Amino acid sequence: MSDPEHIDLKEVAPAEVAEIDLYQRREKIYTRKIEGFFQRVRLFTGWPLLVGYFIVPWLYWDGRQLVLFDLPQRKFHILGLTFWPQDFPMLAFLLIIAAFALFAVTTFAGRIWCGYTCPQTVWTSIFMWLEQKTEGNRNQRMRLDTAPWSAHKAVRKVLKHGSWLFVAYCTGFTFVAYFYGARELLVDLWTFNLPLMALSWVVFFTLATYINAGWMREQVCMYMCPYARFQSVMFDHDTLIVSYDAGRGEPRGSRKRDADPRELNLGDCVNCELCVQVCPTGIDIRDGLQYECIGCALCIDACNSVMDKMNYPRGLIRYTSERELAGEKTHWLRPRILGYGLVLTVMIGLFWYHMLSRVPLELSAIRDRNQLYITTDSGALENIYTLQLANMDEAMHEYEISVSGVEGASIVGDTLYTLDAGELRSITVRVRAQPEVLTSPSNKIDFRARATDEPDLQTSTESRFMRPL
Repeated sequence: MSDPEHIDLKEVAPAEVAEIDLYQRREKIYTRKIEGFFQRVRLFTGWPLLVGYFIVPWLYWDGRQLVLFDLPQRKFHILGLTFWPQDFPMLAFLLIIAAFALFAVTTFAGRIWCGYTCPQTVWTSIFMWLEQKTEGNRNQRMRLDTAPWSAHKAVRKVLKHGSWLFVAYCTGFTFVAYFYGARELLVDLWTFNLPLMALSWVVFFTLATYINAGWMREQVCMYMCPYARFQSVMFDHDTLIVSYDAGRGEPRGSRKRDADPRELNLGDCVNCELCVQVCPTGIDIRDGLQYECIGCALCIDACNSVMDKMNYPRGLIRYTSERELAGEKTHWLRPRILGYGLVLTVMIGLFWYHMLSRVPLELSAIRDRNQLYITTDSGALENIYTLQLANMDEAMHEYEISVSGVEGASIVGDTLYTLDAGELRSITVRVRAQPEVLTSPSNKIDFRARATDEPDLQTSTESRFMRPL
């Protein structure tokens, strides 16, 4: 990456406090480019997720796309495992774990998710980088927008919006590829055989990405994201947040580089406004904690660069807690953090236990309610059931159906059924039992399905066997 823009410490723009009108027209934010430690950290957190998003649909495992949500077949292939709609409770549980993890991280380090790994932040950063490459630095972009239309301005605008649309298209294409299949989507799109529904979704996500990351940007974080509204309830006095040290920085004011601020009765803040100019949401961190702050630390890197030029200690703006700013010691291991850690450990353990003990076989039994029972010529009683047998494994298996729970009960007819990989079959079975062994009008009965070639692959379900009153 190129060097950050030149910083002129002599240029001082006085801070202004204005009343916000929720219906006012959006004022475009022109962010200044800055480099620093936290921006390098953002590269190592955001780019792996970004690269993974675009690469994963093209990776294959055992002849199948590594991650594919096959909605027509109601199968979800993830890292070699196949999940069915019956596994949705696991998905819900996983989302609950993710929510608790987000709560724990927020309690400890504020909106660090928003600043470093949120897709809105990552894609917006890409669009901002493309804007800087095509239209220039902050001052050049401001002059370009206010200049009359010309061939130079038109070329710059076309290049910017063209690059935005290209990234947006790649994003929309990749998202649909997770549901359609990457190779199939590319071939069908190239040969004009793509169904209208799939094409519509590609166009929709392309436009959504283009609008969100290119035009709306900070408005998504400030007005649309629900996390910005409720994250404050997870903060406490020990939460690490991006904060301005007013005790050290005030009173702020411009000065020469070699001047002693104490002699001028000034704090360390030179009022350069650089922290405002680099902020993607356009706030002034010196006004205190604000819900618009996404914790990206751009203002920290900007302020540290100024402190270095002025030969002042770093950290005028830094990750710190309200307790530390008040001169007290931050409590790292506090009950809330320990509670979140304990709950997360238990939930993750339960999730993995369920994953490891998961049986790729589903069996359900529905008793025929049109006829409670049938009396045979020999005096035996029969009940009719419809069994739903789902082979959720990736291989063909032969399953044996058996019944228990009622002494001497047996299945009349075939008990062996061969199911292809992923096959769901409805089976009608008749269960016969002698009336003298039935202790009540409604008796518990268990059906069991077991693979003959893999005894550990088995499951069972419960139903009721009826007899006359």
